[in-house]
Amino acid sequence: MNLINLSLVDVRRGLQTRQFSCAEYVGALLDEAHRRSALNCFVNVDAARILREARFFDEQPEAGRAGRLAGVPIAFKDNIDVRGVPTTAGTRKLHANVATEHAAVAARLFNDGALFFGKLNMHELALGITSNNGWLGPCRHPFDPDLSPGGSSGGNAAALAAHLVPGAIGTDTGGSVRLPAALCGVVGLRPTAGRYSQAGIVPISHSRDTAGPMARCVEDVALLDAVITGDRDHDAVELSGLRLGLLRHATWGGLEREVQTVCDEALDLLRKAGVELVDVSVENLEPLNQAAGFPVVLYELIRDLPAYLQSRESALTIQAVIEQIGSPDVAQLMRLAIDDPVPDALYAEALNARLELKEAYSQCFATHRLDAIILPTSPMTARPLGADETVELEGRQVPTFATFIRHTDYASNAGLPGISVPAGQTGAGLPVGLELDGPAGSDRRLLAVAAAIEQVLPKVRCAS
Repeated sequence: MNLINLSLVDVRRGLQTRQFSCAEYVGALLDEAHRRSALNCFVNVDAARILREARFFDEQPEAGRAGRLAGVPIAFKDNIDVRGVPTTAGTRKLHANVATEHAAVAARLFNDGALFFGKLNMHELALGITSNNGWLGPCRHPFDPDLSPGGSSGGNAAALAAHLVPGAIGTDTGGSVRLPAALCGVVGLRPTAGRYSQAGIVPISHSRDTAGPMARCVEDVALLDAVITGDRDHDAVELSGLRLGLLRHATWGGLEREVQTVCDEALDLLRKAGVELVDVSVENLEPLNQAAGFPVVLYELIRDLPAYLQSRESALTIQAVIEQIGSPDVAQLMRLAIDDPVPDALYAEALNARLELKEAYSQCFATHRLDAIILPTSPMTARPLGADETVELEGRQVPTFATFIRHTDYASNAGLPGISVPAGQTGAGLPVGLELDGPAGSDRRLLAVAAAIEQVLPKVRCAS
């Protein structure tokens, strides 16, 4: 049995039935993490501690092994607090920001028996999508180390795809869970806005940020979500009769040719399985999305980050953090937020636009009786590390950030749940993801829909 290839659910089952010990499993993960250390996924792994905890688990009587995640190692993006461990958010000035309490999402998992495996690399301050971190060094794509794994939760997606950990928790403001999941061939959920507590997480935008579970299959993500929220599993969904909306104009044009091919083939498989695909539109989608996007993030960023620093009883100022930012793209964005602040009136207009966007989505779901909207998570596959400003898309140079978040940003602004699942791989072997966006609050139903769809789509080959 190759232990590192097991799903999270299978690991839990194997530990319950004592097919292998927790120490054996953790040891296999540590060996693989060492073998693939050049990927630079992890920024903090205490091997002695996790092995000690694994051996302690193995010695427990059955009553001590009853949690749904008992003995299962979970890793966390390095902007999420774990008690006694620095939370750096990938930036130099927070190197001594040691957490005194677990973040709320981490506490839920640990209370159900999960073991802390380590902290994961990320785009600095979560303000980007390449994970080309100027302080910690770039996280690398497990299929091709010259490529970016996406971001800002790039370390999460790369570690999962490389089979270094069975489950991880990232954060998503505009696509930071779903994008790297798509580019690395794993599964990532952005829950409905406000469904997860943000306590103990370094913020960007309090009204848009959310933690999000990531794993190699939908079943594992659904388990992590259930533990975090306490929600019960939704009944299984039959593909026959499922109605999925296609936002043709907004999300099915201007794609990389091979992404188009993989996604079209995936739609054909869904049609053959009985799924009804319906062309739909969301009224005023583009203008509302644009109005509700960056003004909210930039306005809240320069208020939320200082408030976080103050809550830690830190003498650090946001200016001090900016002075030691190592990633040029992040430094530029922070200076923009500080030097050209969003006026109160524009922020108020952005919040109103967001309400209109939410209503427009609600009307679309209701009018067309949709179970979800389906779209390519990213218009293109992974791109070379260092291409932080522009990348090539079908012979044209396009802006890196704006192009990668082109599709994920809609659900982010509307506060909808969205999940990216692997759709297949290009001829060169790079993963392609499909995103499913559901009505607000439909997270468990959306997970059930994603699980059904996952069964008919091609499996992603292991990133060895």
